[in-house]
Amino acid sequence: MNAPATTRFATISLEELAERASLLTRVDRKYLVPASDMGALLAELESQARVLEIDGQQHFGYESVYFDTPEAASYLLAAHPRRRRFKARTRSYLDTGDCYLEVKTKGSRGTTAKQRLPYSFEERDRLTAEGRDYIDELLQDASVVGIDADTMEQVLTTRYTRTTLFLPGSGSRCTIDSALAWECGDDVLRFDDTVIVETKSSGQASEVDRLLWRMGHRPDRISKFATGLAALRPELPHNRWSRVLRQHFVPALERVAT
Repeated sequence: MNAPATTRFATISLEELAERASLLTRVDRKYLVPASDMGALLAELESQARVLEIDGQQHFGYESVYFDTPEAASYLLAAHPRRRRFKARTRSYLDTGDCYLEVKTKGSRGTTAKQRLPYSFEERDRLTAEGRDYIDELLQDASVVGIDADTMEQVLTTRYTRTTLFLPGSGSRCTIDSALAWECGDDVLRFDDTVIVETKSSGQASEVDRLLWRMGHRPDRISKFATGLAALRPELPHNRWSRVLRQHFVPALERVAT
């Protein structure tokens, strides 16, 4: 799918979005939506939502490079799942060249912390000595034990185009990720027919949630990292994501297999 058609939406700046939507105690819901349904969804939202616009641009290219140990420790902690787990990735904003090393940790009470370090765009597909030290320090602080950052290497790259909407009525946000691609070694999966819609609200369902429910969509369990590795490395345990893979990604997987 090309980027969503949002040219008729009212716009919001990054500064105003941060001021009005960053203080939420967030509940995130993710939906896998056929691209063919996006026209109807956007038509309903046109009068309710404002689209993030920066320097006249409304759609932004993202790239994430994920790192893991040879034993797939990060993936397996999510697959089984464990209370204390982590993800390490570089997040690059392709339109500006900005890049960060991000480490997400989940603690014993289920809370998630994300911390990030400015990073070299040219080195985004590998971990520097500073990057490995940063991961080690954060994992130690989060009591994620038994992980040696010196052994971590690139295992998956994701790319997509992100569009962000703000819903003034509820103070909630919504991101729409289109043109999703997963890359692992020589294998590449591209999804032009499926869009990831993620709602971020204070707890109650947002306008987007209610519209999606009326269209017959329900939240899905998807992680770009874990679902992508499960799709491209079938030898890994993937029961947690098998329904999502079977329901939404089988055609693309069959194209890779042939």
